[in-house]
Amino acid sequence: MSTMNTQARYGAVAMTLHWLIAALIATNLLLGFYFANVMNSHDPGFFAIIQLHKSIGLTVLVLSLLRLGWRLVNPVPPLPADFGTGLRIVARGTHYLFYLLIIAVPLMGWAMVSSSPLGTPTLYFGLFSWPHIPFLAELPRAMKRGYTETFGELHALLAYSAAVLLVLHVAAALWHNFSRHDEVLKRMIPGTRVGPA
Repeated sequence: MSTMNTQARYGAVAMTLHWLIAALIATNLLLGFYFANVMNSHDPGFFAIIQLHKSIGLTVLVLSLLRLGWRLVNPVPPLPADFGTGLRIVARGTHYLFYLLIIAVPLMGWAMVSSSPLGTPTLYFGLFSWPHIPFLAELPRAMKRGYTETFGELHALLAYSAAVLLVLHVAAALWHNFSRHDEVLKRMIPGTRVGPA
């Protein structure tokens, strides 16, 4: 399999980034929902789960920036030839919105943590302390609470939006495979055969 995308399918780099980011996002959505709605902040494992959530989120941010850079220099396979203008706009618009969200959600989380008056460090998978965003971390303590709340609300809103978009994305992939019987889903799955573009 080629590392580069072709007209017929995605290459190994795009596939690896796609599935790795997808797995990390799904994990973090579940963790975020769990500690926001189920787990009590006094539970002994709360701090560890928060640190894991932050570590995964920062990994998603880095990988998403890499994926965006890869996409900019490595064109993606074309949409099906029989797609009308409306479907093309929806398909491309959804992908662009996904890129926005997979970067904005962890960025808002990082900003929320950086502006927190608590100053709790982010222990990246227990390996080292991830730095806070300097201009937010250096704000006077009295100003931080408002920023933390704003970034927290944006983080949650964008995360729920990403969850909805993820469901729509999976539904669209299944529609391509089981209703249209085209190769759009297959060209993102390693080891599958696709015909010429």
